[in-house]
Amino acid sequence: MTAEAERRSGWRTIRKVAPYLWPEGETWVKRRVVAAMAMLVLAKLIAVYTPILYKGAVDALAGEGVPPLALGAVGLTVAYGVARMMNVGFQQLRDALFAPVGQRALRALALETFRHIHRLSMRYHITRRTGGLSRIIERGVKGVDFLLRFLLFSIGPLILELLLVGVILVVLFDIRYLLVVAGTIAVYIWFTFAVTEWRVKLRREMNEQDTEANQRAIDSLLNYETVKYFNAEEREAQRYDVSMRAYAGAALKTAYSLAFLNFGQSFLITCGLIGVMVLAAVGVQNGTLTVGDFVMVNAYMIQITVPLNFLGTVYREIRQALVDMGEMFVLLEQPAEVEEKPGAKPLKVTGGEITLDNVHFGYDPEREILHGVSLTVPAGQTVAIVGATGSGKSTVGRLLFRFYDVTKGALRIDGQDIRDVTQESLHASIGVVPQDTVLFNDTIRYNIAYGREDATETEIEAAARAAQIHDFILTLPEGYDTKVGERGLKLSGGEKQRVGIARTLLKNPPILLLDEATSALDTDTEQEIKGALARAGEGRTVITIAHRLSTIAEADTIVVLEKGEIVEQGAHADLLARGGRYAQLWSRQQSEEDAA
Repeated sequence: MTAEAERRSGWRTIRKVAPYLWPEGETWVKRRVVAAMAMLVLAKLIAVYTPILYKGAVDALAGEGVPPLALGAVGLTVAYGVARMMNVGFQQLRDALFAPVGQRALRALALETFRHIHRLSMRYHITRRTGGLSRIIERGVKGVDFLLRFLLFSIGPLILELLLVGVILVVLFDIRYLLVVAGTIAVYIWFTFAVTEWRVKLRREMNEQDTEANQRAIDSLLNYETVKYFNAEEREAQRYDVSMRAYAGAALKTAYSLAFLNFGQSFLITCGLIGVMVLAAVGVQNGTLTVGDFVMVNAYMIQITVPLNFLGTVYREIRQALVDMGEMFVLLEQPAEVEEKPGAKPLKVTGGEITLDNVHFGYDPEREILHGVSLTVPAGQTVAIVGATGSGKSTVGRLLFRFYDVTKGALRIDGQDIRDVTQESLHASIGVVPQDTVLFNDTIRYNIAYGREDATETEIEAAARAAQIHDFILTLPEGYDTKVGERGLKLSGGEKQRVGIARTLLKNPPILLLDEATSALDTDTEQEIKGALARAGEGRTVITIAHRLSTIAEADTIVVLEKGEIVEQGAHADLLARGGRYAQLWSRQQSEEDAA
């Protein structure tokens, strides 16, 4: 990205953040912003007047000049101390007034981002790295917090203070002082920004390496078992170390550049300080200035150099915050592939009949998966979809749940095109038991109750009994309060599946989608789960997507998909008698089971 493009992106990001500081209809927020700005101005006015009191005290002690406020040396000293305390007090009051505004903006933006991520399509999520995504959100939210605090309370006040000091130097002294200070600040800012721009590139490289290292760590930990199976702990450590080595190299460059920046800033500020102090010393020697004037000039220079010393850090962090927030706003602008139609109505399931009408679909426009599939699943019946890997059977399930939209044709439930109804009502009407049930790292009770938020304890236990897992849960030391571990790793495959079935039963949907729900289980566990699934399907329309044909022999209708087209459909016995593709698949699986 060019420097000009980055500047445009930075201003664009600031414009996007601004509404969070001045939200429509939030009067209390606006009042706090105005009050905080008033405290900021008061603090700076007092800060700029404080050195004048200091000068007056020195002149009073030296018997020179006219002391301000008609006070003696002691009175001016006290006034000086009070002014310093008032300056700090107004600054703290400013921070206290603004804190709720900043936290509200941060929370609102974080919540909007979180909700938007859940609205994005499955296509987006399967192509993004979760670790990298979490880093973008984390850095973006932190960037908002930093930008609000430093842009408003560092850069703004610094500019105001420099202008006020400039006016005082011209009024109380002469234009030479202003020229020296202005020249020093101009060179200082140029040097700071130039070096910081270089450092921003180094920081971006550091961020990329940090994201890469984080992603590798997360991938490795999520695949803990696989790492162990292949004795690959050292291999994973080496891969992680490669990223950390690159990160360390970028971090060292950043540290070296910081040392150069700090020395250069100190050199320039010192030159400016010496220049102004020499002018003041000459004035004192000539009798045109008092010792108090000399002290006051020194106080002003010290007063403006303290915030200037942080300018490089603040500028760099603001630039980085804008980059981080820019990434987050790009994420927010990522369009949701599956959009709800304006005025979409809730799905009304009267029986649960599912119709696929000449459905075409492909994950890649250049490679179509389903080629004009037409199928009717009568209400209350069980239809099994079988076929070789890659035939498109799982794709049917994803289209039914509307993770994707069909590219041609239509998919209807009780005559209603699912593209015309609200996604919330569609998702509420379909229960899914996937091949690999993933559980939250929480209790068994929480995972079952996830099926329906307002479920009672009695209903949770009833669902567990129907899924044939209640008795097992009671054998656990903590019963329903047993933690299942990350992704449910503390439970066996069969136990996880039964928790998943209980969760879906508690949801109590009129339509049930079983997406190879037993293919990853052993034969004995499969038989146990099969019974639970049969009970789960009672009184519901069920679509079973299966690889293992023995699990769907009792389905009302079996549909055979081959390369995205239906080649056969009918009852188990009829298809075997026909001697077609289904009979071939059945014979092959039976031979494999016999050989095993």
